[in-house]
Amino acid sequence: MDALLTRRSIRKYTGEQISESIVKDLLVAAMSAPSAQNQQPWQFIVINKPELLRELPNCSPYAQMTANAPLVIVVCGDTQLEKSKGFWVQDCSAATENILIAANYLGLGAVWVGLYPREERVNAVRNLLGLPDHVIPLALIPIGYPAETKEPANRYDASKVHYNAWQVLNDHLIKGAQGQT
Repeated sequence: MDALLTRRSIRKYTGEQISESIVKDLLVAAMSAPSAQNQQPWQFIVINKPELLRELPNCSPYAQMTANAPLVIVVCGDTQLEKSKGFWVQDCSAATENILIAANYLGLGAVWVGLYPREERVNAVRNLLGLPDHVIPLALIPIGYPAETKEPANRYDASKVHYNAWQVLNDHLIKGAQGQT
């Protein structure tokens, strides 16, 4: 629970390189995500070349931190691996979240930079990395040893929790059962 509840979006990094064994741990975590019909329609591009890291900010207005990150993992959906059409987005989102949680657990900082469904961002990354048409970049995940700290955010909101039906319906059913209208 600690790795989940203390995870924050970290955009500043020390520049210290990340070992190959840690990169593998992050990818093992990603590929342990649930997947519709176990289709596992993901592909991952690990970027650690400084010249490519400096180009990624041109792909999204929210990717400026990639220029100073020692590592970016691009999470992509491979439509040729789909068994359940369209579920690649959910599957790859679960893999992305697993990377973020694993990074936090390993003492790294990371942030989710969304690409899909913004066509201009998808196409910019596709062109930069030479992706085939059937591979769609979902997100960039810049990762590094954190050069900033953020307090955990308590985002629990009981008003967004509903049991068995939407709350308005629940209130109506309760009043109806009590003979009120």
